[in-house]
Amino acid sequence: MPSSSLVLSRRDLDFLLHEWLDVGSLTTRDRFTEHSRETFDAVLDLAEQVATEHFAPHNRLADENEPRMVDGRVVQIPEVGRALDVFARTGLMAGTFDEEFGGMQLPQTVGQAVLAWFQAANIGTSAYPFLTMANARLLLAHGSREQIDTFVAPMVEGRWFGTMALSEPQAGSSLADITTRAERQDDGSYRLTGNKMWISAGDHELTENIVHLVLAKVPGGPAGVKGISLFVVPKFLVGDDGALGERNDVVLAGLNHKMGYRGTTNTLLNFGEGVHTPGGRAGAVGYLVGEENRGLTYMFHMMNEARIGVGVGASVLGYTGYLHALEYARTRTQGRPAGAKDPASPMVPIIEHTDVRRMLLAAKSYVEGGLALGLYCARLVDEEQTAPTTEERERAHLLLDTLTPIAKAWPSQWGPAANDLAIQVHGGYGYTRDYPVEQFYRDNRLNPIHEGTQGIQSLDLLGRKVVQQGGAGLRLLTETISAATRRASGTEWAGLAADLDAAVGRLGAVTATLWGTGDPDLALANSHVYLEAAGHVVVAWLWLEQALATGEGTGSFYEGKRAAARWFWRSELPRTGPQFDLLESLDRTVLDTPADVL
Repeated sequence: MPSSSLVLSRRDLDFLLHEWLDVGSLTTRDRFTEHSRETFDAVLDLAEQVATEHFAPHNRLADENEPRMVDGRVVQIPEVGRALDVFARTGLMAGTFDEEFGGMQLPQTVGQAVLAWFQAANIGTSAYPFLTMANARLLLAHGSREQIDTFVAPMVEGRWFGTMALSEPQAGSSLADITTRAERQDDGSYRLTGNKMWISAGDHELTENIVHLVLAKVPGGPAGVKGISLFVVPKFLVGDDGALGERNDVVLAGLNHKMGYRGTTNTLLNFGEGVHTPGGRAGAVGYLVGEENRGLTYMFHMMNEARIGVGVGASVLGYTGYLHALEYARTRTQGRPAGAKDPASPMVPIIEHTDVRRMLLAAKSYVEGGLALGLYCARLVDEEQTAPTTEERERAHLLLDTLTPIAKAWPSQWGPAANDLAIQVHGGYGYTRDYPVEQFYRDNRLNPIHEGTQGIQSLDLLGRKVVQQGGAGLRLLTETISAATRRASGTEWAGLAADLDAAVGRLGAVTATLWGTGDPDLALANSHVYLEAAGHVVVAWLWLEQALATGEGTGSFYEGKRAAARWFWRSELPRTGPQFDLLESLDRTVLDTPADVL
């Protein structure tokens, strides 16, 4: 039966959270003892309601009326602020935070599912709380008590929003080349000067204050990334009593105009321009987080969370596109069955055509597989933080670390592919603005770049994650997948398990082959193909997990899960064979192609 919502499937979330990931078992742990399945479901009910009633209705409006810069200030449609005010007042911003800060102490798995509703309903508006929550968690992990008391509580309450300010006009992903400077002051603060580019949510009038987390270099520090420090730089300075003071020297220099995510301001910020001079001195006032020269290490706390969140966002943007295409295919009549001879016979819904079902099945396998990957990683966060033993927590940390580049990159490639298929299902209507699927595609096309490009994720996976600690992460991933394939023995999924075992074996073998050359340039020249193949192996494993979790369940939902698992097994996992062949051949084509011939 069709889903009752075109935003996201609550039935699928229930399956993933309760029938597969068993989030209810977390309530036996001290942190979650006040919760139950009923409280988890109530929060998800609230998220669906708020996302549907307050976020989804202005998704197109925000796309058509993107933020403008007028007299140095941001002007946005009022619906954005009203929706975010509702979000904050419901307490959903505080969902996973400690009770000490007004939070509900929800598991991260549930919190990720909650945020998925808002990302699917309106990715542009949901970016503001998404960044704010990650900002607050970084400060909780690495900030001083004074910084936590000053900045975290207002963000958790939704009165202030937060950002991450990394990139610069001359240094996008190459953070070693940032030039923003932070000069020490006698009072313990720093004065920052420089420019930051592509800063999402970097300026707006939605909240009383904006808390920027800024990467900068302190003069005299080491060169490159080892000399990067992290600073809290508020838009308005904050007094000892928590009251807002004078404007800090952080100036909106311009807005970038994107093909998607148009409801999120994307800014060029100038620090220390001299437009505002707090205390009559040049430079934006900043406060060091942790120790000097360890800023990139701290920032990865936020970046890794954001990478998983971007992956979930890419999955659910694909998901809502799939649901819209599914509804369209069930209601749009056109053509007749291939064997129909009578041209006067009634036209059939296009879902009756096998090629349309092919596209829908492929899209379903991508979006439900991607969402499963994101929620599995969120479950690992809960294990990392609350598992009963140190060994279990360390295992979860290592597995999460290994999966993070895949959790960001795989949905960022295949979520847009699902949106592309949704446009195709709509035919000529698909690329018009009469239907929302063209916006979903434009929004999702940003995700392969957000929070580290696909290329950066591939370098991280092959260059770092699968070889660190003597390959411990890859071994753990292999062991985890093998545990699932053993459970499939004797079931109808034994064939998928056997093919998955073979693919995992090849993944290990090509890893050894690539690094066995002793030539890191050759190995890393093949990293993108490696990432694609590894991602498909991981998602095939998660489809096996989902197929096993259906048990003997009957009805269209379970049959749909099994059909998508079979599709991924038969049509997607085999893609890895030629990719492994290419990797095994130690292909030098890219490496040996001179730049001047392109």
